Amino acid sequence: MTDQATRPQAKADPSRLTVEFRHVHRLIDPAAEGVQTWQISLLADDETVGTLRATRGLYWKAHNLRQRMADEQSFPAVVSEQLLDSAGQFRPEFEEFVDLPGSVLVVDDLHIAAPWDDPWVVADLTSSVIDRLTDNQFAVVLPRVSGDTEAALLTEAGVLLSAEPFSDELLIIDTSLAAPEEAAHRVREHLRSRARYGGVDPWCDDWDEEYEEEVEVLTARTRVVLHLALQELSDEAWQEVPALGDQPLQREAGGVFGSLPRVTWRQDGHWRRQMARSFDDLAGDCASTVDVEPRCTGEEMALHLGIARAQDLTRNRPRLVSEAVAALPEDHRDFDWDACSDALFQDHDVLMLFDNTLDGIEDPSNGIHQAMGMVNLAPNEWFAPFDPAQGRDPDRGFRNP
Repeated sequence: MTDQATRPQAKADPSRLTVEFRHVHRLIDPAAEGVQTWQISLLADDETVGTLRATRGLYWKAHNLRQRMADEQSFPAVVSEQLLDSAGQFRPEFEEFVDLPGSVLVVDDLHIAAPWDDPWVVADLTSSVIDRLTDNQFAVVLPRVSGDTEAALLTEAGVLLSAEPFSDELLIIDTSLAAPEEAAHRVREHLRSRARYGGVDPWCDDWDEEYEEEVEVLTARTRVVLHLALQELSDEAWQEVPALGDQPLQREAGGVFGSLPRVTWRQDGHWRRQMARSFDDLAGDCASTVDVEPRCTGEEMALHLGIARAQDLTRNRPRLVSEAVAALPEDHRDFDWDACSDALFQDHDVLMLFDNTLDGIEDPSNGIHQAMGMVNLAPNEWFAPFDPAQGRDPDRGFRNP
Protein backbone atom coordinates (compact mmCIF):
# COMPACT_ATOMS: atom_id res chain seq x y z
CA MET A 1 0.00 0.00 0.00
CA THR A 2 1.08 3.59 -0.55
CA ASP A 3 1.99 5.47 2.58
CA GLN A 4 -0.10 8.60 3.17
CA ALA A 5 3.01 10.77 3.25
CA THR A 6 4.09 9.64 -0.23
CA ARG A 7 0.80 10.39 -1.95
CA PRO A 8 0.54 13.44 -4.20
CA GLN A 9 -0.84 16.56 -2.58
CA ALA A 10 -4.63 16.74 -2.83
CA LYS A 11 -6.14 19.75 -4.53
CA ALA A 12 -9.62 20.98 -3.78
CA ASP A 13 -12.18 18.26 -4.47
CA PRO A 14 -14.36 19.41 -7.41
CA SER A 15 -17.22 17.11 -6.37
CA ARG A 16 -18.05 19.75 -3.73
CA LEU A 17 -18.82 22.41 -6.34
CA THR A 18 -22.21 23.59 -7.54
CA VAL A 19 -23.17 26.41 -9.90
CA GLU A 20 -25.92 28.98 -9.38
CA PHE A 21 -27.30 31.21 -12.16
CA ARG A 22 -29.04 34.50 -11.48
CA HIS A 23 -30.72 36.76 -14.05
CA VAL A 24 -33.47 39.24 -13.25
CA HIS A 25 -35.36 41.53 -15.64
CA ARG A 26 -38.71 43.24 -15.77
CA LEU A 27 -41.18 40.97 -17.49
CA ILE A 28 -42.37 43.38 -20.18
CA ASP A 29 -39.26 45.55 -20.45
CA PRO A 30 -38.20 45.63 -24.14
CA ALA A 31 -34.67 46.62 -23.10
CA ALA A 32 -34.25 43.15 -21.59
CA GLU A 33 -34.80 41.36 -24.89
CA GLY A 34 -31.58 42.03 -26.76
CA VAL A 35 -28.89 41.92 -24.08
CA GLN A 36 -29.08 39.81 -20.93
CA THR A 37 -26.55 39.78 -18.13
CA TRP A 38 -26.25 36.71 -15.96
CA GLN A 39 -24.38 36.49 -12.67
CA ILE A 40 -23.01 33.04 -12.03
CA SER A 41 -21.83 31.91 -8.61
CA LEU A 42 -19.57 28.95 -7.90
CA LEU A 43 -20.31 27.38 -4.54
CA ALA A 44 -18.37 24.85 -2.46
CA ASP A 45 -20.62 23.29 0.16
CA ASP A 46 -23.02 26.26 -0.15
CA GLU A 47 -20.24 28.83 0.33
CA THR A 48 -19.61 31.18 -2.61
CA VAL A 49 -16.02 30.71 -3.77
CA GLY A 50 -16.24 32.32 -7.20
CA THR A 51 -18.33 34.57 -9.43
CA LEU A 52 -18.50 35.09 -13.17
CA ARG A 53 -20.46 37.35 -15.51
CA ALA A 54 -22.00 36.20 -18.77
CA THR A 55 -23.53 38.69 -21.20
CA ARG A 56 -25.79 37.33 -23.93
CA GLY A 57 -26.05 39.48 -27.01
CA LEU A 58 -29.00 38.28 -29.10
CA TYR A 59 -28.35 39.71 -32.55
CA TRP A 60 -31.83 39.02 -33.87
CA LYS A 61 -33.53 40.73 -30.91
CA ALA A 62 -31.34 43.79 -30.49
CA HIS A 63 -31.90 46.71 -32.88
CA ASN A 64 -28.26 47.74 -32.48
CA LEU A 65 -26.31 45.09 -30.63
CA ARG A 66 -23.05 47.02 -30.90
CA GLN A 67 -24.36 50.01 -28.98
CA ARG A 68 -26.25 47.87 -26.49
CA MET A 69 -23.11 45.91 -25.60
CA ALA A 70 -20.96 49.03 -25.60
CA ASP A 71 -23.26 50.48 -22.96
CA GLU A 72 -22.41 47.51 -20.76
CA GLN A 73 -18.84 48.90 -20.70
CA SER A 74 -15.75 46.92 -19.72
CA PHE A 75 -15.00 43.79 -21.73
CA PRO A 76 -18.40 43.54 -23.53
CA ALA A 77 -17.67 46.99 -25.00
CA VAL A 78 -14.36 45.73 -26.39
CA VAL A 79 -16.16 42.75 -27.89
CA SER A 80 -18.85 44.88 -29.51
CA GLU A 81 -16.27 47.13 -31.13
CA GLN A 82 -14.29 44.25 -32.61
CA LEU A 83 -17.20 42.09 -33.79
CA LEU A 84 -19.70 44.69 -35.01
CA ASP A 85 -19.38 47.75 -37.24
CA SER A 86 -20.86 51.17 -36.62
CA ALA A 87 -24.10 50.12 -38.33
CA GLY A 88 -24.51 47.23 -35.89
CA GLN A 89 -23.67 44.56 -38.48
CA PHE A 90 -21.20 41.74 -37.90
CA ARG A 91 -17.82 42.57 -39.38
CA PRO A 92 -16.70 40.41 -42.36
CA GLU A 93 -13.69 39.05 -40.46
CA PHE A 94 -16.01 37.77 -37.71
CA GLU A 95 -18.43 36.23 -40.22
CA GLU A 96 -15.49 34.38 -41.77
CA PHE A 97 -14.19 33.27 -38.37
CA VAL A 98 -17.29 31.35 -37.24
CA ASP A 99 -19.50 28.96 -39.16
CA LEU A 100 -22.88 30.36 -38.07
CA PRO A 101 -22.57 34.00 -36.99
CA GLY A 102 -25.61 34.72 -34.89
CA SER A 103 -25.54 35.68 -31.23
CA VAL A 104 -22.65 36.13 -28.84
CA LEU A 105 -22.00 35.17 -25.24
CA VAL A 106 -19.33 37.25 -23.51
CA VAL A 107 -17.78 35.63 -20.44
CA ASP A 108 -15.70 37.83 -18.15
CA ASP A 109 -15.31 39.37 -14.71
CA LEU A 110 -14.10 36.20 -13.02
CA HIS A 111 -13.38 36.28 -9.30
CA ILE A 112 -12.39 33.00 -7.71
CA ALA A 113 -10.77 32.11 -4.40
CA ALA A 114 -7.99 29.64 -3.71
CA PRO A 115 -7.80 26.68 -3.88
CA TRP A 116 -10.36 26.76 -6.68
CA ASP A 117 -8.35 29.13 -8.87
CA ASP A 118 -7.44 26.34 -11.25
CA PRO A 119 -7.87 26.55 -15.06
CA TRP A 120 -9.56 23.11 -15.12
CA VAL A 121 -12.17 24.24 -12.60
CA VAL A 122 -12.70 27.52 -14.46
CA ALA A 123 -12.96 25.61 -17.75
CA ASP A 124 -15.67 23.36 -16.34
CA LEU A 125 -17.49 26.37 -14.91
CA THR A 126 -17.29 28.09 -18.30
CA SER A 127 -18.50 24.94 -20.01
CA SER A 128 -21.53 24.84 -17.71
CA VAL A 129 -22.31 28.45 -18.59
CA ILE A 130 -22.04 27.66 -22.30
CA ASP A 131 -24.33 24.64 -21.93
CA ARG A 132 -26.92 26.69 -20.07
CA LEU A 133 -26.91 29.91 -22.10
CA THR A 134 -26.14 29.01 -25.72
CA ASP A 135 -27.10 26.86 -28.65
CA ASN A 136 -25.06 26.00 -31.76
CA GLN A 137 -25.38 29.49 -33.24
CA PHE A 138 -23.41 31.32 -30.58
CA ALA A 139 -19.88 32.64 -30.51
CA VAL A 140 -18.55 32.53 -26.97
CA VAL A 141 -16.02 35.30 -26.37
CA LEU A 142 -13.36 35.18 -23.64
CA PRO A 143 -10.55 37.59 -22.78
CA ARG A 144 -7.12 36.85 -24.20
CA VAL A 145 -4.58 37.97 -21.65
CA SER A 146 -1.46 36.62 -19.98
CA GLY A 147 -0.01 36.81 -16.51
CA ASP A 148 -1.04 35.70 -13.05
CA THR A 149 -4.54 37.16 -12.95
CA GLU A 150 -8.09 35.89 -12.79
CA ALA A 151 -8.68 37.08 -16.35
CA ALA A 152 -5.71 34.96 -17.42
CA LEU A 153 -7.42 31.96 -15.80
CA LEU A 154 -10.33 32.55 -18.18
CA THR A 155 -7.88 32.61 -21.07
CA GLU A 156 -6.37 29.28 -19.95
CA ALA A 157 -9.87 27.87 -19.55
CA GLY A 158 -10.72 28.99 -23.07
CA VAL A 159 -7.68 27.21 -24.47
CA LEU A 160 -8.75 24.02 -22.66
CA LEU A 161 -12.16 24.42 -24.33
CA SER A 162 -10.69 24.78 -27.84
CA ALA A 163 -11.13 28.54 -28.08
CA GLU A 164 -9.30 30.14 -31.02
CA PRO A 165 -7.60 33.56 -30.98
CA PHE A 166 -9.63 36.15 -32.88
CA SER A 167 -7.48 39.14 -32.02
CA ASP A 168 -4.87 40.20 -29.50
CA GLU A 169 -7.66 40.68 -26.97
CA LEU A 170 -10.31 38.07 -27.81
CA LEU A 171 -10.63 34.29 -27.83
CA ILE A 172 -13.71 32.78 -29.48
CA ILE A 173 -15.38 29.39 -29.06
CA ASP A 174 -17.58 28.51 -32.04
CA THR A 175 -20.41 26.41 -30.59
CA SER A 176 -21.39 25.12 -34.04
CA LEU A 177 -18.21 23.01 -34.13
CA ALA A 178 -17.64 19.62 -32.53
CA ALA A 179 -14.19 20.41 -31.12
CA PRO A 180 -15.43 22.57 -28.20
CA GLU A 181 -17.90 19.91 -27.12
CA GLU A 182 -15.18 17.27 -27.25
CA ALA A 183 -12.88 19.55 -25.27
CA ALA A 184 -15.59 20.16 -22.66
CA HIS A 185 -15.96 16.41 -22.27
CA ARG A 186 -12.22 16.06 -21.66
CA VAL A 187 -12.36 18.79 -19.02
CA ARG A 188 -15.26 17.12 -17.23
CA GLU A 189 -13.51 13.74 -17.30
CA HIS A 190 -10.33 15.30 -15.92
CA LEU A 191 -12.21 16.79 -12.97
CA ARG A 192 -14.22 13.60 -12.43
CA SER A 193 -10.95 11.71 -12.19
CA ARG A 194 -9.72 14.21 -9.63
CA ALA A 195 -12.97 13.93 -7.69
CA ARG A 196 -12.67 10.17 -7.71
CA TYR A 197 -9.50 10.49 -5.63
CA GLY A 198 -10.82 13.12 -3.25
CA GLY A 199 -9.03 16.00 -4.95
CA VAL A 200 -5.78 14.22 -5.81
CA ASP A 201 -5.00 14.81 -9.46
CA PRO A 202 -4.08 11.52 -11.23
CA TRP A 203 -2.69 13.58 -14.11
CA CYS A 204 0.05 15.21 -12.06
CA ASP A 205 3.70 14.21 -12.40
CA ASP A 206 4.00 12.72 -8.90
CA TRP A 207 0.89 10.56 -9.14
CA ASP A 208 1.47 7.18 -7.51
CA GLU A 209 -0.46 4.43 -9.32
CA GLU A 210 -0.55 2.31 -6.17
CA TYR A 211 -2.95 4.87 -4.70
CA GLU A 212 -5.41 4.12 -7.49
CA GLU A 213 -5.52 0.48 -6.45
CA GLU A 214 -6.85 1.47 -3.03
CA VAL A 215 -9.95 3.16 -4.42
CA GLU A 216 -13.23 1.25 -4.43
CA VAL A 217 -15.17 2.39 -7.48
CA LEU A 218 -18.35 0.45 -6.74
CA THR A 219 -19.65 2.60 -3.91
CA ALA A 220 -22.98 1.78 -2.27
CA ARG A 221 -24.88 4.28 -4.42
CA THR A 222 -23.05 3.22 -7.57
CA ARG A 223 -23.91 -0.42 -6.87
CA VAL A 224 -27.61 0.41 -6.44
CA VAL A 225 -27.81 2.29 -9.75
CA LEU A 226 -25.87 -0.44 -11.58
CA HIS A 227 -28.33 -2.98 -10.15
CA LEU A 228 -31.21 -0.83 -11.36
CA ALA A 229 -29.68 -0.66 -14.85
CA LEU A 230 -29.02 -4.40 -15.05
CA GLN A 231 -32.53 -5.15 -13.84
CA GLU A 232 -33.98 -2.90 -16.54
CA LEU A 233 -31.93 -4.68 -19.20
CA SER A 234 -32.95 -8.06 -17.81
CA ASP A 235 -36.63 -7.14 -17.94
CA GLU A 236 -36.29 -5.95 -21.52
CA ALA A 237 -34.29 -8.99 -22.59
CA TRP A 238 -36.82 -11.43 -21.13
CA GLN A 239 -39.61 -9.60 -22.94
CA GLU A 240 -37.72 -10.00 -26.21
CA VAL A 241 -36.84 -13.69 -25.78
CA PRO A 242 -40.29 -15.17 -26.58
CA ALA A 243 -40.96 -12.53 -29.23
CA LEU A 244 -37.76 -13.34 -31.11
CA GLY A 245 -37.80 -17.11 -30.64
CA ASP A 246 -35.14 -18.72 -32.83
CA GLN A 247 -35.41 -16.16 -35.63
CA PRO A 248 -32.25 -14.28 -36.69
CA LEU A 249 -32.24 -10.55 -36.10
CA GLN A 250 -32.53 -8.11 -38.98
CA ARG A 251 -30.14 -5.20 -39.45
CA GLU A 252 -32.72 -2.68 -38.26
CA ALA A 253 -33.52 -4.64 -35.09
CA GLY A 254 -33.48 -2.66 -31.88
CA GLY A 255 -33.83 -3.70 -28.27
CA VAL A 256 -31.29 -5.43 -26.10
CA PHE A 257 -30.41 -8.19 -28.55
CA GLY A 258 -30.23 -5.75 -31.43
CA SER A 259 -27.61 -3.79 -29.45
CA LEU A 260 -25.26 -6.79 -29.33
CA PRO A 261 -22.51 -7.32 -31.92
CA ARG A 262 -23.85 -8.66 -35.19
CA VAL A 263 -21.96 -11.96 -34.77
CA THR A 264 -24.72 -12.82 -32.25
CA TRP A 265 -27.70 -11.96 -34.41
CA ARG A 266 -28.21 -15.50 -35.73
CA GLN A 267 -28.20 -17.17 -32.31
CA ASP A 268 -31.26 -19.15 -31.22
CA GLY A 269 -33.71 -18.73 -28.39
CA HIS A 270 -31.71 -20.83 -25.92
CA TRP A 271 -28.65 -18.64 -26.45
CA ARG A 272 -30.77 -15.53 -25.89
CA ARG A 273 -32.13 -16.97 -22.66
CA GLN A 274 -28.59 -17.46 -21.44
CA MET A 275 -27.76 -13.87 -22.34
CA ALA A 276 -30.85 -12.63 -20.51
CA ARG A 277 -29.79 -14.69 -17.49
CA SER A 278 -26.38 -12.97 -17.56
CA PHE A 279 -28.12 -9.71 -16.70
CA ASP A 280 -29.94 -11.50 -13.87
CA ASP A 281 -26.74 -13.00 -12.48
CA LEU A 282 -24.93 -9.68 -12.40
CA ALA A 283 -27.97 -7.89 -10.97
CA GLY A 284 -28.00 -10.51 -8.20
CA ASP A 285 -24.35 -9.80 -7.48
CA CYS A 286 -25.10 -6.07 -7.25
CA ALA A 287 -27.95 -6.74 -4.84
CA SER A 288 -25.65 -8.76 -2.57
CA THR A 289 -22.27 -8.05 -1.02
CA VAL A 290 -20.17 -10.16 -3.41
CA ASP A 291 -17.70 -8.63 -5.83
CA VAL A 292 -19.22 -7.67 -9.16
CA GLU A 293 -16.98 -9.44 -11.64
CA PRO A 294 -18.06 -10.98 -14.95
CA ARG A 295 -17.42 -14.73 -14.99
CA CYS A 296 -17.88 -15.33 -18.72
CA THR A 297 -17.93 -13.39 -21.98
CA GLY A 298 -21.72 -13.07 -21.90
CA GLU A 299 -21.48 -11.43 -18.49
CA GLU A 300 -18.73 -9.12 -19.75
CA MET A 301 -21.05 -7.88 -22.46
CA ALA A 302 -23.96 -7.65 -20.00
CA LEU A 303 -21.84 -5.59 -17.62
CA HIS A 304 -20.68 -3.24 -20.39
CA LEU A 305 -24.31 -2.67 -21.36
CA GLY A 306 -25.25 -2.30 -17.70
CA ILE A 307 -22.64 0.39 -17.09
CA ALA A 308 -23.76 2.24 -20.22
CA ARG A 309 -27.40 2.07 -19.07
CA ALA A 310 -26.43 3.18 -15.55
CA GLN A 311 -24.58 6.17 -17.00
CA ASP A 312 -27.66 7.00 -19.04
CA LEU A 313 -29.83 6.81 -15.91
CA THR A 314 -27.61 9.17 -13.92
CA ARG A 315 -27.55 11.67 -16.78
CA ASN A 316 -31.14 11.51 -17.99
CA ARG A 317 -33.26 10.25 -15.07
CA PRO A 318 -31.89 12.05 -12.00
CA ARG A 319 -35.14 11.82 -10.06
CA LEU A 320 -35.31 8.04 -10.45
CA VAL A 321 -31.69 7.75 -9.34
CA SER A 322 -32.07 10.10 -6.37
CA GLU A 323 -35.05 8.12 -5.11
CA ALA A 324 -33.18 4.83 -5.48
CA VAL A 325 -30.17 6.01 -3.46
CA ALA A 326 -31.91 8.35 -1.01
CA ALA A 327 -31.16 6.21 2.04
CA LEU A 328 -27.45 5.75 1.25
CA PRO A 329 -24.53 8.00 2.20
CA GLU A 330 -22.92 10.07 -0.55
CA ASP A 331 -19.38 9.43 -1.67
CA HIS A 332 -17.31 11.64 -3.97
CA ARG A 333 -16.64 8.55 -6.10
CA ASP A 334 -20.35 7.88 -6.74
CA PHE A 335 -21.35 7.20 -10.36
CA ASP A 336 -17.84 7.19 -11.81
CA TRP A 337 -18.84 4.92 -14.68
CA ASP A 338 -15.57 5.32 -16.55
CA ALA A 339 -13.74 4.08 -13.47
CA CYS A 340 -16.16 1.14 -13.26
CA SER A 341 -15.43 0.30 -16.87
CA ASP A 342 -11.71 0.36 -16.09
CA ALA A 343 -11.81 -1.55 -12.82
CA LEU A 344 -14.49 -4.24 -13.18
CA PHE A 345 -12.98 -6.02 -16.20
CA GLN A 346 -9.75 -7.88 -16.83
CA ASP A 347 -9.82 -6.66 -20.43
CA HIS A 348 -12.18 -5.17 -23.01
CA ASP A 349 -11.61 -7.73 -25.77
CA VAL A 350 -15.34 -8.37 -26.18
CA LEU A 351 -15.85 -4.78 -27.36
CA MET A 352 -13.74 -5.53 -30.42
CA LEU A 353 -16.72 -7.50 -31.72
CA PHE A 354 -18.49 -4.20 -32.39
CA ASP A 355 -15.79 -3.24 -34.90
CA ASN A 356 -16.99 -4.49 -38.28
CA THR A 357 -13.49 -4.10 -39.70
CA LEU A 358 -12.44 -6.96 -37.40
CA ASP A 359 -14.96 -9.48 -38.69
CA GLY A 360 -13.80 -13.00 -37.91
CA ILE A 361 -11.71 -12.02 -34.92
CA GLU A 362 -13.98 -14.19 -32.75
CA ASP A 363 -12.82 -17.31 -34.60
CA PRO A 364 -10.34 -19.23 -32.38
CA SER A 365 -8.40 -20.24 -35.50
CA ASN A 366 -7.83 -16.60 -36.42
CA GLY A 367 -4.15 -15.72 -36.12
CA ILE A 368 -4.86 -12.36 -34.46
CA HIS A 369 -7.16 -14.07 -31.98
CA GLN A 370 -4.38 -16.44 -30.94
CA ALA A 371 -1.58 -13.86 -30.97
CA MET A 372 -3.48 -11.52 -28.63
CA GLY A 373 -4.48 -14.29 -26.24
CA MET A 374 -8.21 -13.67 -26.58
CA VAL A 375 -10.64 -16.35 -25.36
CA ASN A 376 -14.33 -17.17 -25.67
CA LEU A 377 -15.29 -14.48 -28.19
CA ALA A 378 -17.25 -16.84 -30.43
CA PRO A 379 -20.96 -16.63 -29.47
CA ASN A 380 -21.16 -20.36 -28.74
CA GLU A 381 -18.45 -19.85 -26.08
CA TRP A 382 -19.93 -16.76 -24.43
CA PHE A 383 -21.34 -18.61 -21.43
CA ALA A 384 -18.40 -20.89 -20.71
CA PRO A 385 -16.87 -19.74 -17.38
CA PHE A 386 -13.41 -18.21 -17.51
CA ASP A 387 -12.61 -20.17 -14.35
CA PRO A 388 -14.69 -23.33 -13.87
CA ALA A 389 -14.03 -23.17 -10.14
CA GLN A 390 -15.83 -19.80 -9.99
CA GLY A 391 -18.62 -20.51 -12.44
CA ARG A 392 -22.32 -20.02 -11.69
CA ASP A 393 -24.46 -22.78 -10.28
CA PRO A 394 -25.41 -24.84 -13.37
CA ASP A 395 -28.73 -25.75 -11.69
CA ARG A 396 -29.84 -22.16 -11.06
CA GLY A 397 -32.37 -22.32 -13.88
CA PHE A 398 -33.89 -19.46 -15.81
CA ARG A 399 -36.22 -16.64 -14.91
CA ASN A 400 -39.77 -16.96 -16.25
CA PRO A 401 -40.24 -14.40 -19.05
